[in-house]
Amino acid sequence: MSKPVDVGSMRVGQYILIDNEPCRIVEFEKSKPGKHGAAKARIVAIGLFSEQKRNVISPVDAKMEVPIIEKRSGQVIALIGESVQLMDLESYETFETPLPREEELRSKLSAGVEVEYWKMSGGIKIVRTK
Repeated sequence: MSKPVDVGSMRVGQYILIDNEPCRIVEFEKSKPGKHGAAKARIVAIGLFSEQKRNVISPVDAKMEVPIIEKRSGQVIALIGESVQLMDLESYETFETPLPREEELRSKLSAGVEVEYWKMSGGIKIVRTK
């Protein structure tokens, strides 16, 4: 799920969809309008799931999709290889998600630990421990 937002109103730190992957904006520059053209925005973003750097150049008055992020709480049930089995604390639904890439967060995960995870664009990412 996503919603359209004007490119000119975006800021660094905001999330956008590029090639159907949610990305966090790390650089944002606007150019001034020229004699024959509209103002352009250059956006550099890093994918949340792939951690791939992506660039977009777009007119400032164009629209881009912004993902709707569901912030939820869960409890770690088990660590299975490179994935984590989580249970949602509201619906008690269990599911698996890949281990986070951040070593600091990885070291804190063990059975019984409560975590905050984000659901967006069909993917799940563990953000922090509680």
